[in-house]
Amino acid sequence: MDSTFVQACRRGSTSYTPVWYMRQAGRYLPEYRALRESHGILDICRTPELASWVTMLPVRRLGVDAAILFSDIMIPVAAMGVDLCIDPGKGPVIAEPIRSRVEVERLRPIEASRDLPFIAEVVEMLAADLEVPLIGFCGAPFTLASYLIEGGASRRFDHTKALMRDDPETWHELMRRLADAGIASLRAQVGAGASAAQVFDSWVGTLSPAEYEEHALPHSRRIFEALVGLGVPLIHFGTQTGELLELMRDAGADVVGVASGTPMDEARRRLGSGVALQGNLDPAVLLAGWDEVERAARDVIERAGAVPGFIFNLGHGVRPETDPDVLRRLTDFVHEETAK
Repeated sequence: MDSTFVQACRRGSTSYTPVWYMRQAGRYLPEYRALRESHGILDICRTPELASWVTMLPVRRLGVDAAILFSDIMIPVAAMGVDLCIDPGKGPVIAEPIRSRVEVERLRPIEASRDLPFIAEVVEMLAADLEVPLIGFCGAPFTLASYLIEGGASRRFDHTKALMRDDPETWHELMRRLADAGIASLRAQVGAGASAAQVFDSWVGTLSPAEYEEHALPHSRRIFEALVGLGVPLIHFGTQTGELLELMRDAGADVVGVASGTPMDEARRRLGSGVALQGNLDPAVLLAGWDEVERAARDVIERAGAVPGFIFNLGHGVRPETDPDVLRRLTDFVHEETAK
């Protein structure tokens, strides 16, 4: 789908800056919270009618320029045979953490048509109904590996870094299998009608540049190399990645998402004009008064400058406490401010 969002991803000139928000489909919306009273997250993800409805909610309510599929980065991992659940307060919880070669070799390769049929079904439904582009996504191998090895979310990633350093062969085999799962999922999403694809690496900022380059970059790069021929823009995002921006760019995406800790003008200076940028309003700002939201949003816009190739977004996901009306007002503000 040709659109302002896709044009910006391809660094083309646009009449205004397109807007979408990470985690725009979900937990801050009262309609979604009502749905969650009777349905688990994984159940919603695997039920095309429900996943489609949740995906559509923010498009209609906020006036954003792109939708992002309501799903979870752990869906392909579960299809590999991992026993997991999504705890609303903790995130993914793995029943039996994976920390040996034998356990890695039990992970089975996935075939999207067999293991993820609901993915293509919901994307086809959305592609037929949406008037804006749909973004598909997957989790990056490092972030998925950290959940599998730690058994869930972690602050220190001790087990992850120990396996990475002590048994690099097992580490890279795990990363290869997770990259393959991401490739299979994204190919299915794009094949069914997604107009762009984003790779989320939520926890990669815990790595040093040297660690990232050796242990994570080759596997993220393989995902982008496998998708480049599909003809849709590719987006790469991670949190706390200020020291990794150039390496993340080198993985091969068309758009680099910038987390809130790095000013947009600094990101542009470091990354050059060969990639589009996406970001990076601090989501905590949305809990302040409107004057502060407007001031911070204008700062992001001004720092991004007039160089073609900018998508306004947050530096991470929408907080559950966020007022949807503030997001709608912010969307309108960005459109009006950048159309001047």
